[in-house]
Amino acid sequence: MPSERVGNLRDVGKDAAVEPTVEIDAEEVEARVDGLRALIRHHDDRYYGHDDPEISDAEYDALLDELRDLEAAFPSLLRPDSPTQRPGRATSATGFASVRHLQPMLSLDNATAERRVEQTSEWFDRVTAELPGGVTYVVEPKLDGLAISLLYEDGVLVRAATRGDGEVGEDVTANVRTIGDIPHRLATDSPPTRVEVRGEVFMRTDAFRALRERLRAEIAALEAERERAKAERRKVEKWPDEVPRTVPKNARNAGAGALRQKNPAVTASRPLTFYAYQVGVLEGVAAPPSHHELLDLVRSWGFPVSDLVRTFTERDAALAYCREMEDRRDALGFAVDGAVVKVDDMRQREDLGFTARAPRWAIAYKFPGEVGETKLLRIEVGVGRTGRVTPYAVLAPVEVDGVEITHATLHNEDDIAKRNVRPGDTVRVHRAQSVIPEVIGPVLDLRPKSSRPWRFPKDCPECGAPFVRLEGEANTFCVNGECPAQQVRRIMHFASRGALDIEGLAEERVQWIIDAGLLRDVADIYSLTVPTLAAVTGPERIGKDGKARKGIRIGDASAQRTITSIEGSKTAPLHKFLIGLSIQHIGPTVARAIAEHFRSIDAIMSASAEDVAAIPGIGSIIAESLVRYFAIAGNRDLVARLRAAGVVLELPPREEVELPPQTLEGITVVVTGKKLAGFASRDAAKEAVILRGGAVAGGVTKRTDFLIAGAEPGSKATKASELGIPILDADEFRRLLEEGPGAFRPDAG
Repeated sequence: MPSERVGNLRDVGKDAAVEPTVEIDAEEVEARVDGLRALIRHHDDRYYGHDDPEISDAEYDALLDELRDLEAAFPSLLRPDSPTQRPGRATSATGFASVRHLQPMLSLDNATAERRVEQTSEWFDRVTAELPGGVTYVVEPKLDGLAISLLYEDGVLVRAATRGDGEVGEDVTANVRTIGDIPHRLATDSPPTRVEVRGEVFMRTDAFRALRERLRAEIAALEAERERAKAERRKVEKWPDEVPRTVPKNARNAGAGALRQKNPAVTASRPLTFYAYQVGVLEGVAAPPSHHELLDLVRSWGFPVSDLVRTFTERDAALAYCREMEDRRDALGFAVDGAVVKVDDMRQREDLGFTARAPRWAIAYKFPGEVGETKLLRIEVGVGRTGRVTPYAVLAPVEVDGVEITHATLHNEDDIAKRNVRPGDTVRVHRAQSVIPEVIGPVLDLRPKSSRPWRFPKDCPECGAPFVRLEGEANTFCVNGECPAQQVRRIMHFASRGALDIEGLAEERVQWIIDAGLLRDVADIYSLTVPTLAAVTGPERIGKDGKARKGIRIGDASAQRTITSIEGSKTAPLHKFLIGLSIQHIGPTVARAIAEHFRSIDAIMSASAEDVAAIPGIGSIIAESLVRYFAIAGNRDLVARLRAAGVVLELPPREEVELPPQTLEGITVVVTGKKLAGFASRDAAKEAVILRGGAVAGGVTKRTDFLIAGAEPGSKATKASELGIPILDADEFRRLLEEGPGAFRPDAG
């Protein structure tokens, strides 16, 4: 019984690493969701807790959008602690005291750079549908700085805190007092008894450029002095706190780093600016009825407010102003990554309310990421695990969004033609919505007269085999299964948990074994021995002192564990071997259906495309891919070598299969947790369910009958408990297998 089929992950998310039309089961979707949540929390921590983001805002938004799409497509995976349901979490790396905000500093919903007009228009539709009496909008620049909450009591600044995770920030009062734009006392004779003024600390573009030049000079001077001290065997002085080890990549990093210095004198030496844009708690004075009047009040207290703030009674005019601000962004004099559109009327805001993460009365219209221009030196191609050939641009180094770019994806042959790029062109490059930077297109005015269109190579540069592009497909393939470019990834995939689950064959170690001449393809795995594997040594390493060190040796104990795991894999289920062969479009669900239908690798290899397509749920594309794979002599030889090594490549005839009692027929089970006592793995527990006629799903829904929970079951157990689904431990699971659901649900018999 195949696990719950959910189709193609690409249809519900934006994971560029997933190949088109690959079949994916619910557990893969759940794994992707868990991975996205962990990745987003990591980047929240880098951004809010360390002021050292590793990716651009556009890349972060792409991850968050993919997670939202997946949670929308699979509501059973939605959790209240998901990053989509609350502001970003962060931890402090600097030792500042924690401060709980009087009111949460929520995030804003984003209209992403790729769909900013469409998504902002959808937001306008929702607002006008709920507020049919007419709406006034305020549009402001979305400053790319560090959000701050300033607490005043009886007009005196008593505390300044970073946004942090939205609920708890860091106390940076001493540093904020050094910023000239922030008043220590409100400029009024009738101050509120208590007010939280919120805004952004940032650094103007010209000030940031001057700071970078100064820091470059200081860093160079310090490094030179330290080298002289080493050469003269003098004491090397400690690196001074006021000078960073590296020059900040962008103004946001520079501003955030300056604000969170342990020494306020360092903050005072940095050219920081502040703009107010919101008020949290307000006590002791009447709250203005609109946002723009509130900003006027804040301005009267002595706070700077951006002069780009505008009000509009027509949505089209507000949207046009967002576009205008986008066009002017480079001339504003400070970094902005979008515009913020807000409902102006405070009563209407109350009517619209909030989600767990963001106000429903505001949206951020995100601008596209920074675009750089550079020379396209040449176009090269890379070959992936399934043989898919991906062209990419080799670029003269260019800095975009604070990151140096030297390579960018070009996707496929048609994409290159569409973008009209050629080697030698000056090209525009951006990072919006792509983890791998993309080439937008050429600057045609700068194209050399001698340039010629690039031609896709006919043969694989690694193995010399001819490339194949199938009719109706955009991708090109190297169909030689022995191509060295595919070696490492194919072997890793074969040994992965989803396939043969062989211990000790991760990427780094596989490369060591290949370099030692012991592996050419997956069949060679079964010729490894403990002595030969134990002797394999990794490459030479460079120690902290700069001296070369011998590479790490695998060693006897580790080699023995790997060989034992290899031997055990010889009797893995047939569908696991099909998965491990890296056949395009053959994922877990499809592999199991094919194996159950044909029962042996010989029957699979001799089947026609029509035979394969006749299996329920398998179409012509998958069938043709399977037949093409086994039509290649090298792939058939690979199968023969696996069989010669003792690998079992068939299932017993159905009439000889002694199935256990079908105690779980019609029952859907979810297995979770890191370890289930008495079972080698979660996969083994799932196989036990399937053998007894049950179905295994990846996520908990109302249709789930039982949750089997090993150690650290996590959010699935929470969801099951909320839905009233029985949660069984290992002993209860064994009882379920033997007796069926009647052992726990008397009405099920």
